[in-house]
Amino acid sequence: MPIFNDTKVAFADKTDAQLRKAYWMFKMIEQPALTSLGTSVLNFTVHNNFPFVTGIVKNTLFEQFCGGETREESMKVVKQLFKRGVGSIFDYSIEGKEDEETFDAVCKEIKDIVRFSVGNPAIPFIVFKPTAFGRIDLYEAVGKGAELTTSQKEEWDRVVKRFDEVCKLCHENDKKVMVDAEETWMQDSADQLCEEMMEKYNQEKPIVWNTIQMYRTGRLEYMEAHLQRAREKNYFIGYKIVRGAYMEKERARAAEKGYADPIQPSKDASDKNYNAGIDFVMNHLDKVSAFFGTHNEISSELIMDKMKAKSLENGNPHVYFGQLYGMSDNITFYLSDKGYNVAKYLPYGPVKDVVPYLTRRAQENTSVAGQTGRELGLIKKELERRKKQA
Repeated sequence: MPIFNDTKVAFADKTDAQLRKAYWMFKMIEQPALTSLGTSVLNFTVHNNFPFVTGIVKNTLFEQFCGGETREESMKVVKQLFKRGVGSIFDYSIEGKEDEETFDAVCKEIKDIVRFSVGNPAIPFIVFKPTAFGRIDLYEAVGKGAELTTSQKEEWDRVVKRFDEVCKLCHENDKKVMVDAEETWMQDSADQLCEEMMEKYNQEKPIVWNTIQMYRTGRLEYMEAHLQRAREKNYFIGYKIVRGAYMEKERARAAEKGYADPIQPSKDASDKNYNAGIDFVMNHLDKVSAFFGTHNEISSELIMDKMKAKSLENGNPHVYFGQLYGMSDNITFYLSDKGYNVAKYLPYGPVKDVVPYLTRRAQENTSVAGQTGRELGLIKKELERRKKQA
């Protein structure tokens, strides 16, 4: 019997009506053609302020995958999750904007999240995306070592300043901050920035955490080289270990521009690389802490087994598990029930601004083999269990 199969624990907080609504949504997402058409229409109608559509989105996709439109509104979910031992990571999910005014506004919002979460163990991490603080083309140019114009240098200085302000505030308030990973062509400069922030703020403990996408080639080698640099400079490393979420885009761009595909050749290869990442962390816990972001039951159980083999307590402070809000409750609540450190990514923001995130999430669910079918199966199982007990 799979250990993550207890739907009574997984859906203890959900009413029958909520489960039926979730089932209907995942059933829709399961159809690639429908998802593709629906996301295009959804982006158009919400962007053009169709209030009726916005209301429908808020009561369906938004309710399933987001905490609320504001932090205050989201606190109801935060408190509900924490009652069951699950932390929340506020994810201000504004995507697709590239102006300095927005970058400054998002930076201010992230700093407000830090202040909002001080002293609250229910919010163990802060998170932001590099492209929330600067243009992706600028990250790419810096990563390639391109010669920057005076205005580009000033623009990059502002990106560095935003990074530093957030990391400094987290250091001052003893809050951990994770920097999400994005497309490969901008990641080198983001990695370098994260390392600079770690060297500055991780002297005593891991405050700044970078994200490593294990569906990429060369990431294990990067971690090994980074560990050597961290030992030489005497600072701690924090990693969020994930598989990755840009596979189709990465492969298409590599083919178009004629460079080597940066993604592992198969799902099996990605899984093996993820497991190698688990081993890397477990073998270097004196210097490395990890937040394992995964919706994969096998990986989750493997981490648990490795912890047990090393005689680590379930709540060891160097090991966290994480899933997205609205998904994989069977994993999240099993882990919390057993005393492991686990948290949900909890997106929030105005419905109109969060729609690009929601449509991306729907498309990712469609592209990951078995993901949506598993959610449907678990929900169906729980509804049938409740029906029998009624």
